Amino acid sequence: MRKSFSKASGRNDAWFAAACIVGLAGLGLCSEAKAQDVSANVAVTSDYVFRGVSQTQENPALSAGVDLTKNGFYAGGWASNVDFGDDTDAEVDLYAGYRPEVAGYALDFGVIGYLYAGQPDGADYDYVELKAAASRAVGPATLGAAAYYSPDFFGAAEDEATYAEVNGAVSPADKWTVSGAVGRQWVSSDMDYTTWNLGAAYQLTDNLALDLRYHDTDQHDFGDIYGARVVATLKATF
Repeated sequence: MRKSFSKASGRNDAWFAAACIVGLAGLGLCSEAKAQDVSANVAVTSDYVFRGVSQTQENPALSAGVDLTKNGFYAGGWASNVDFGDDTDAEVDLYAGYRPEVAGYALDFGVIGYLYAGQPDGADYDYVELKAAASRAVGPATLGAAAYYSPDFFGAAEDEATYAEVNGAVSPADKWTVSGAVGRQWVSSDMDYTTWNLGAAYQLTDNLALDLRYHDTDQHDFGDIYGARVVATLKATF
């Protein structure tokens, strides 16, 4: 079962903000930021990894989401199967926020609720995070940073938690984007760890993309789900 301090968001980490600016919006990896009012996405992945930690016991996952945007405001939902070694079988994320652009910086202020179907009595898996992120184009690349805070993190321990990340993305060739991120998860119970990822995405069609990504953490002693892995994700957007 996943450690109570390991929970991460439903989106393979916060390099999405940077990737949007350099072209990954077409891949659907940041579909919330599209100019259209409504967008949807469906993905299949070899392992649902969140902040370096497998949420499916290193098994495949199927996910789907829908996003609404208007004048910089956004709201949406996303769901995936999960496996924590108990009866919990699905994660549902609900989120909303505002994305202004100020002095050349793309900003993102939001709130995310994480809900779990089938969780055992007393598990207290559900929690809320506040998010603040910024990114900016620097030549052919985009650099970004993000921070998340939860006053009552995943699990029954009632821990406060903060996650901070720096990320970057660049498009070296047509239809290709290379991106990566380094982040640190702090929990008030002192069960902290660092995570990083690096990968490349290829846009197969206007609506279909393939991402191949390496994930790792500095706490393999926490269990196999914290170990190094390569994950392949195929994602369709509409």
